[in-house]
Amino acid sequence: MPIKVLVVDDSALIRALLKEIIQADPALELVGLAPDAYVARELIKQLHPDVLTLDVEMPRMDGLTFLEKLMRGHPMPVLMISSLTELGSEATFRAMELGAVDFVAKPKLGIREGMQAYAEEICDKLKAASLARLRPRMGLSAAAEQGAEHGLRPIIGTEKLIAIGASTGGTEAIKDVLLGLPADSPGIVITQHMPPGFTRSFAERLNRMSRIKVVEARGGERILPGHAFLAPGDQHLLVERSGANYLTRLSNAPPVQRHKPAVDPMFSSVAQCAGRNVLACLLTGMGKDGAQGLLEIRQAGGYTVAQNEATCVVYGMPREAQAIGAAQEVLALDEIAAALLQQARKRGGGNRV
Repeated sequence: MPIKVLVVDDSALIRALLKEIIQADPALELVGLAPDAYVARELIKQLHPDVLTLDVEMPRMDGLTFLEKLMRGHPMPVLMISSLTELGSEATFRAMELGAVDFVAKPKLGIREGMQAYAEEICDKLKAASLARLRPRMGLSAAAEQGAEHGLRPIIGTEKLIAIGASTGGTEAIKDVLLGLPADSPGIVITQHMPPGFTRSFAERLNRMSRIKVVEARGGERILPGHAFLAPGDQHLLVERSGANYLTRLSNAPPVQRHKPAVDPMFSSVAQCAGRNVLACLLTGMGKDGAQGLLEIRQAGGYTVAQNEATCVVYGMPREAQAIGAAQEVLALDEIAAALLQQARKRGGGNRV
C-alpha cells in the first residue's frame, strides 16, 4: 500500500510542486492539499493520511500552533517545510521539539528548480517519517538531570574526545545527550544531517540550553573540554591531531551516501587520530551513514554505543551499526550521556579522572 500524504501549505506554487513530486513516486499517494490549518484539520479527519507536510508560516493559524494542537489531539508523522531564514530555522527547531519528525528547507530563489532538486530527498523523508516512532516530548530525563546537576566526578584534560552522529530525529536526540553532560565533559564533535543555513542556528540553540559551549565549526579550532563543534551544513567535519591537541578541520569532499556533512568521514577521522580515546555514539536516523565509521572507532579501541530501537525516531543508522558489530553497547537515549561519562572515567591516557 502506498503511503498516504497530505500537503499543508498556504503557497499554491509549493502545493503544486509537492503534488508533482509526490505523484511521481509510486510508493507515495497524495490524498489531499490544504491551504491552511483549518482545512487540514477537516481533511485529516476525512482522509486519514499516514504523513503530513506542514508549512511553518501560514495564515489564520501558524504551523507551530497547529502542530502543537495536532500532537496533543491526533499525533501523526509530520515533515516540516521550512523557510531558509534565521526566523524560519528557529521555528523549525521548535517544531522538532513539538514532535515533527524532520524538515525540508524551501529554496530562497528559483523555487520550482530548487524544489525539484530536493525531490528525492523529500520523498525519502516522507517515507522515513511514515515509519517514525512518535514519542511525547518530555522534560529533561531523570538520568540527564542526574548527569547534569550532579556531574558525577569532574573530568579534566583534553585527550578524550566524544563524537556524536545523527540524522532524522537527531536534533532532539543530540540535545538530550548534551543536556546530560557536565560543563567539564571531554571535547565534542557532532555531525547532524542538516542543510546549510540551519546549522548555525542549531548550534546557538544547543549553546543556550546546555552547560557546554556549542558552536558551528569553522575549522582550525582546538577541541577543548566543555566545548562542542557542530559540522556546518555544507561541509564535512573532520578531526586532526596537532601534538597533544585535537583540532577541527572542514572538508569540501563530495557527499558521502548523499550526505554533506556526513557522519562516516568524521568518525573515520577521530578513529585515526584519537583511537582508544574516542567515545562515540550513533543516534537516530535513516540510512546507514555512520555505521562503518563507528566500526572503525571500535576497531581502533574506542568506545562505541548506538541508540536503541525503542527510543529512536527512525531506527536506521543505529540498526546498521548493530548489524555489522560496530556498537559495543545499545542503549536508550536517556542512558547514553551517563555511559559516555562512565567510559571517560574508566579509560586511561592523558586525562586525570
